[in-house]
Amino acid sequence: MSIESHKTTTAKSEHGTTTSYVIGLMLSLNFTIVPYLLVVNEIITGNALLVTILGFAILQMFIQIFFFLHLGRGPKPLYNIVFFFGTAGLIIVVVGASIFIINNLYRNMMPDEVTRKLAQKEAISQVGGKETGACNANKVNHIVTVSEEGVSPSYTSANLCDTITFINQDKVTRELVFGTYTQNVSYGGEDKVVLDDGRPETITLNQDGNFVFYDKTNQSIIGNFVVKP
Repeated sequence: MSIESHKTTTAKSEHGTTTSYVIGLMLSLNFTIVPYLLVVNEIITGNALLVTILGFAILQMFIQIFFFLHLGRGPKPLYNIVFFFGTAGLIIVVVGASIFIINNLYRNMMPDEVTRKLAQKEAISQVGGKETGACNANKVNHIVTVSEEGVSPSYTSANLCDTITFINQDKVTRELVFGTYTQNVSYGGEDKVVLDDGRPETITLNQDGNFVFYDKTNQSIIGNFVVKP
């Protein structure tokens, strides 16, 4: 084999072929469209959606690396791979630390709803003589059961600083959210109430008004409660 022929073959192996570019393009499009459809159509939600999107992002990264950047095909491919993953590791550490710091700041510099939730957990009803919205003593406890048959009782009348205990009577995990199907809200700093099989969850009624809640996994399971001042 001549030197020119060897150089041509080496260059082709380093830069890939038309077929490899087309395959990389199709895979990239698929790994972009699928997460988009999952989000828009709300096929999955919550942590499952987050993990799925991260998984597709990682796959997308590998597609870009091996089909377009041709990592591992040039001279000293092992060194290139080691340096790349070393850089990727540093980026993950920096991004992860940033998320940790931002999350910590969010929990310590918060809007009223989240402040109310933390104040309630710590039983801090006043700070410097100013009301925090938290209850310093609980009164009546109201029991609400949730099952495939619905919510019982479907309507609960309570007073400020009463509590509601939600009990799941089925062997499935339920996620109770507040508000309407199109617009969820939080109640007293609680965005949702997760009910595992047979495990009760209690919230303190530290906010007055009329509130609706429903099971996010089965929107026909719905109830409401009124909190009087």
